[in-house]
Parts: sequence; structure tokens; C-alpha cells
Amino acid sequence: MEPFIRNDQYNFITYQTQVLINGYATVNDLGVLQAMKGLVQDKVTNLFEVLSPTQRTVLEPIVDIRDSEHAEDFLVGLKPYVIPFPTVSDHSVKKLFPKVKKLKTPALDEIDLRDISYLGWNDYGQERKYIVAEYEGKLKGFKATFKNSSKKGICTICNTFGSIGFYMSESKASAQGTFIKKGNYICQDSGECNEKLRSKEKLDDFIHRINH
Repeated sequence: MEPFIRNDQYNFITYQTQVLINGYATVNDLGVLQAMKGLVQDKVTNLFEVLSPTQRTVLEPIVDIRDSEHAEDFLVGLKPYVIPFPTVSDHSVKKLFPKVKKLKTPALDEIDLRDISYLGWNDYGQERKYIVAEYEGKLKGFKATFKNSSKKGICTICNTFGSIGFYMSESKASAQGTFIKKGNYICQDSGECNEKLRSKEKLDDFIHRINH
């Protein structure tokens, strides 16, 4: 069967397994537990517009999770069905940033493409952050100045609380020779951001904003 789960959906499912684990650890009422299981199953099913009977069979065991061991087995079993981020090479990444000389790319061979919804890395020497993401069906590269914040806050991309930095991008305005600067607070560590991202809608909104 072909992969059908996006990384953000996998993260959401992972979060729901924790809801079940916490529920069984703190609730004794069987009626409440049954309602919780039904709610979790509905939330996971509703992540997908259409599910084939085989795909439903892959997801259904989530209702049997009671502890972390069950959850780990379930999530390991789901991993082969996660859609990987498009394969990129050092050369293809550099082509997305043609104006950047001596671009320092991340160690791509160390990244499991099933674990990311976007590719992001920092060049602290230049105070820049680079992002590669899908936009209108194609991979596109975005670069911006990036300064770490000493305070923690909410990331615009994953919408969770953590160590953030200020991402300041520039885009051309309609008037010739003018630029619009746009700033967003996002996670300092793009790997952690990908792990916490549970809705690709937030990422898509961010990419759309910095592209216009």
C-alpha cells in the first residue's frame, strides 16, 4: 500500500496516542474511557478526506492503545505509510538559491524525509535561515535574516511554545525597485519545529505570506 499519511498528520496521531496514555493513567470510569477512545478515533479519521478500507485498517488499532509500549508499536507500524518530503540533493538545494554564493547546506543524508514537512537550516555566521518547502506544487527556496530571541514564544509555523527567533524576509512590491519586509517568530531549530507541527495549514499560511 502506498504511503498516505503526511508528517504533520503523523505528529497529530502521535499526540492523540499520548491523550490515550494519559487517559488510562488517570481515569477509572469505563464510560469516560470509551468516549475518549471514540473521540480520538474520530479526530484521527477526520484528518483524511477519503480513506480506503485498507487505510482504515492501518489506523484502527489506535483505540487499543493503553500505554507507551502499545503506542510505540502502533507508531512504528505507521511509519512506512508516511509520505516522505520530496528527495533533494546538495545540488538541487543550491539551485533553489542561485544568488547565494557558497551556500552551506544541511547534512541531507542524515535527515529522514518522512520526519519533515519542510526543510530548514540556519547559517549562524551570516545570521540567516533557509527554508525549502512546497509552494503551488513545486519546491521553492526561501531565505531571510534570522536572529535568535532570548525569550521563548509561539512559533508561527508549528504554533507551539518554544525557543524562537525572528525571521525577517523581503519580497518585491508591485512598484519597481521597492521591497516589503515581513517578520515572523519561528522555531530556532527547524527539526524540532517539524516534530511539533500538527497542522500543515499553519506552514502553508506562513509560506504564502512570505512569498507575497
